[in-house]
Amino acid sequence: MSKQRLGMASVQAGIQQVMGLQNFVDERVDGTLLHLIQLRASVLNGCAYCVDMHSREATAAGEDSRRLFAVAAWQDGPFFDDRERAVLALTDAVTKLGPDGVPDEVWEPATQHFDDQELADLVLAIAVINVWNRISITNRTQPPKHV
Repeated sequence: MSKQRLGMASVQAGIQQVMGLQNFVDERVDGTLLHLIQLRASVLNGCAYCVDMHSREATAAGEDSRRLFAVAAWQDGPFFDDRERAVLALTDAVTKLGPDGVPDEVWEPATQHFDDQELADLVLAIAVINVWNRISITNRTQPPKHV
């Protein structure tokens, strides 16, 4: 296990700004969808700290542990409805953003479940968790050993 690089005090001013965005999406995005977004992006990015934190938060909010485990293989499991699948696909596409951006085959199904404002909020929520993941991974932030 590698040593953590920066203490949060070193990046406090920037963290406060990211927290403002986090608070914004917390108020605007359905909690169940937000948990799925945060966990899926964190799994894709390999952020142990965020996977731990968001799985614990989702569990505390009443999310089924089988669904949380299935986020890693959401395409193959029966645990998610079409709306949630659209969010998970969008999370994958935005997190793994390639040279062609988000493909139409991902965007179009999302437009069937969400209006423009909801889509904007979802994209922002995905972007915010990716910022958190990058901060935590770069800093080598570790989850607490015992909770």
